[in-house]
Amino acid sequence: MIPEDAVEMGRRHLNMEEYKKKKEKKEIWNKPRKKRKGHILNMWCQKVHNPISKWILPPDAGGIYWQRARCFPPPVFIAMISILQLGIFVYYTFWKPQEEWNTPEMGIWESPFIYRPDKRKQAWRFISYMMVHVGFQHIFGNVLMQLLLGLPLEMVHKGHRVGLVYLSGVFAGSLGSSVCEPFQALVGASGGVYALTGGYFMNILVGFTSLFFLPVVFDMGFAFFRKFMAPPDGSPVSVVAHIAGGLAGMTVGFTVFSCFEKELLKDRMFWVTIIGYFVCVLLAVFFNIFLSPVDFL
Repeated sequence: MIPEDAVEMGRRHLNMEEYKKKKEKKEIWNKPRKKRKGHILNMWCQKVHNPISKWILPPDAGGIYWQRARCFPPPVFIAMISILQLGIFVYYTFWKPQEEWNTPEMGIWESPFIYRPDKRKQAWRFISYMMVHVGFQHIFGNVLMQLLLGLPLEMVHKGHRVGLVYLSGVFAGSLGSSVCEPFQALVGASGGVYALTGGYFMNILVGFTSLFFLPVVFDMGFAFFRKFMAPPDGSPVSVVAHIAGGLAGMTVGFTVFSCFEKELLKDRMFWVTIIGYFVCVLLAVFFNIFLSPVDFL
């Protein structure tokens, strides 16, 4: 038999080993941790994001967005798009000053960015038209809306997701307009802005706070006014582009913005909406190639 003294010594040894391990764990736990890369920037980002999220988000959704808001990596997609749009607007304004701020004169009409029915074989125009705006109200409204909504969304969902939704709305806007209004030229980023709006609206389900919803209603109302009630010498507006962009946001944007944890490529709903979106795109492309009345003039 093992002597009791040896058993007691063994117990003390085990207790001492256990005590040392607990002490080491405690020291490691209490040891000051090095701040992660971008930690200070993210803290500042949350301070900035908090009042914005309270303004544009309902109470039950604001907490999720505030917790996930990060400024590292920085939200560069919407910022870069806005800077380019402002730069191109200034370029065309000073290169050929407009007699009427709401009328696209020759300088803009001959731009390689604008979507024109007679130039639609130049496929890049279905996207690049988002860079050109006509008038201060047009550029100011689109840039302000996409900054107020796009930057907070990009802090949470990152640039590649926001860019996917934004560009899907731009592309849907031009294709929808080319089918429903085949003789309509197109400028402006309203399709992308309304895609962000539609995706955001569907993502939080209960919709916008009333304060943020007012600019959206005003913008859509102004588009209808310029489409149906403005004088004939004014600049025509494509309401279809607004609606198509919003629908792209309510499908593609809803899936992208509701997927926080999963990778997009592993999300089944993402593939359902993407396939549906591309079916509509292929139908619109088919119409433009074989059925567009512009080719029969």
